Amino acid sequence: MDLKEQLNADLKEAMKSKDSIRKNVISLIRSSVKQVEIDEQRNCTDEDVSKIIVRQLKQRKDALESFRQAQRNDLVNQTNTEIDVLESYLPQPLSPEEMEELVDQAITETGAHSMKEMGVVMSKVMSRVQGRADGNTLKQLVQRKLSS
Repeated sequence: MDLKEQLNADLKEAMKSKDSIRKNVISLIRSSVKQVEIDEQRNCTDEDVSKIIVRQLKQRKDALESFRQAQRNDLVNQTNTEIDVLESYLPQPLSPEEMEELVDQAITETGAHSMKEMGVVMSKVMSRVQGRADGNTLKQLVQRKLSS
């Protein structure tokens, strides 16, 4: 079952169980997928759907900090639940050891030795990660490796 079919099945289940947060999150994902399909006049692949989910996950994580600063615990709790729903559709995140190994491989393959070549290394690493690691974490790891 591909990711779009899984979303459809989960939406039906959320509606039956009256889980409004899960239903709303899945509906937003589906509408974003539909918008991309209309705009680009093509069917979205699982990779495209994953990118949409990662984008929505990042938006919620950014909003979470604002809610905390405003001491809106109700919104913090709701956003955390939404984040959990979104993360359930993403592949298992990479461990720190796996991230380090990927960065080392990319540095070796590109022959990078300085910070000037960071962009080349980052593009190679990000193409392999596929939403399984945070870009800022990887950026810091690449910077640390190239500066030493």
